[in-house]
Amino acid sequence: MDALYTAKVTAQGGRKGKVTSSDGALDLPLSMPKELGGEGGTSTNPEQLFAAGYSACFESALQLAASKAGVKADGAIVTGHVSIYKDAPSFKLGVRLDVSIPGAELEETRRLAEQAHQLCPYSKATRGNIDVEINVLKSSEQPA
Repeated sequence: MDALYTAKVTAQGGRKGKVTSSDGALDLPLSMPKELGGEGGTSTNPEQLFAAGYSACFESALQLAASKAGVKADGAIVTGHVSIYKDAPSFKLGVRLDVSIPGAELEETRRLAEQAHQLCPYSKATRGNIDVEINVLKSSEQPA
């Protein structure tokens, strides 16, 4: 299969290092969160980067599902929560995606979110590998 696009990002220094993309668009320092025994700080970490990528991709898949259904999903919000858990002898990830579509009924949002979960490349990649919860919110609720 021919790739449509390949992102190339290099990590150096682990969780206390940096990540840089081959095109220069991404050049970020990393810091270990306090909750994991690090110093914290204002730098990002792998879990935030994964949450950002998954949320953005899922929202695009949600728009595609809505478009196919003839539904407007303007203003849709997807907030990703990526958690890291102890899984002796190492760790594992879990994801919760909060999904809301302003003005949409809860069941319609749920149906579109389920379709998006089948379309999203991140959902496909994680399926059967990590726990992913799709949390559908009323249009009036704000993601936590």
